[in-house]
Amino acid sequence: MDAAFTEEQHEIRRTLRELLLKRCGPDEVKAAVRTPPGYDTQLWQQLAGRLGLPGLALPTAYGGVGCGPTELALACEETGRVVLPSPLVATAALAAPLLLALGSERQRTTLLPALAAGELTATLAVPGGQLATALALTGPNDGDWAGGGRAGGIQARRVPEEGADAPSRNGGWPGGGWRLYGEAGQVLNGHTADVLVVAAHTGGFAQSRTLLFLVRAVDAGAARPGPESGVPGLLRTRQTALDETRPQARLELRDVPAELLGEGDGDAAAVARALAATGVVAAAALAAEAVGAADTALARTVAHVQQRVQFGRPIGSFQAVQHRLADLYVALQAARSAAYYAAWSAGGGRSAPEGPGAAEPGVGALALAQALEALRAVAAEAVQLHGGIGFTWEHEAHLYFKRAACDELLLGPVHRLRARAAEEAGLFPDGVGEPGGAPLAGRAPEAVEV
Repeated sequence: MDAAFTEEQHEIRRTLRELLLKRCGPDEVKAAVRTPPGYDTQLWQQLAGRLGLPGLALPTAYGGVGCGPTELALACEETGRVVLPSPLVATAALAAPLLLALGSERQRTTLLPALAAGELTATLAVPGGQLATALALTGPNDGDWAGGGRAGGIQARRVPEEGADAPSRNGGWPGGGWRLYGEAGQVLNGHTADVLVVAAHTGGFAQSRTLLFLVRAVDAGAARPGPESGVPGLLRTRQTALDETRPQARLELRDVPAELLGEGDGDAAAVARALAATGVVAAAALAAEAVGAADTALARTVAHVQQRVQFGRPIGSFQAVQHRLADLYVALQAARSAAYYAAWSAGGGRSAPEGPGAAEPGVGALALAQALEALRAVAAEAVQLHGGIGFTWEHEAHLYFKRAACDELLLGPVHRLRARAAEEAGLFPDGVGEPGGAPLAGRAPEAVEV
């Protein structure tokens, strides 16, 4: 691995940082999350049109920039610095890699250029709050995590095509012929995404399998996406979240028309592999985002302790404070290295994107665990070292603290991420995690030593 970034990669970071510093201060962030979409749509269009942000990791053949997961991670690190509320992770790190890996040529040419240009946004909907499991970050994704035909999941059933106007009744998707029924919560940007990639269970008991389906969440005539402009049977409700900068939604599907992602009758094994590969990309992106957030929180804390005076001297001159900040800096740099390596590994060590690469086992989960731990530690110390103002709404310290807490709820917890990484790497005593042995990711954290 060449640890040095190219001039193009440095330019991506510089350009994005300059733009976000001008347009995305703490006050702008708090105002953006109060809007119905939960983010600044004008800023998002500028990021997509001027910088090609959602298409960074997409091939040029589909309207992308032609970079890879490393460039996407660098962009996420910059958006993490300002805790930018945007559909970047949902579109570029979750939905787009799945479309690229599994989609038919028609699906790719129809959707990917629009996603890369920012004309459409997309997200991945997984029922039961099982996003981390579906992406194989906290456990194997070969089980019934999409519902298994039970209540609380999402089921898909095939319906016959009826006449030449069938595509219009399938939500605008030619050759649809599927209906989805169920619900999913904690869907990133699910209340505004134009395209939903939905994980659903199909085949009944005899041929049970989990496949991915495409749902066009807005009618063709709708001006812009929104909870009220969806296709019949689809209800989208924005959920109240601790971290308002990471908008989430609850989806209810009642016989919603959909199209199978890919060709033929679907390959459950291919879906599981694509989700696991996408999990590495998403983990690297979120790890880099967490590193960026921790970096800014630490820098602002260092600046504060240099100015805050107690007992006639800056509190940063006290050795106890210096030791705490030094420990945070070491943890941050370790997390940054892990995030960069995970992004490089997600691309298979290549710069040209050809779908999610064959990353090393457990590298994404381990990098994400280290980054989340670093952000949690830095955010907690930032609140403490800022004293009374660190607890106020007016100060931005709470934005980083909430981001740390909610990211771990979304794709964690940390001990399960580490356990999954150890399981994939084969670090088991007495056959734990091996076929026939006890699964490491399911054991209590105090029972596992890695």
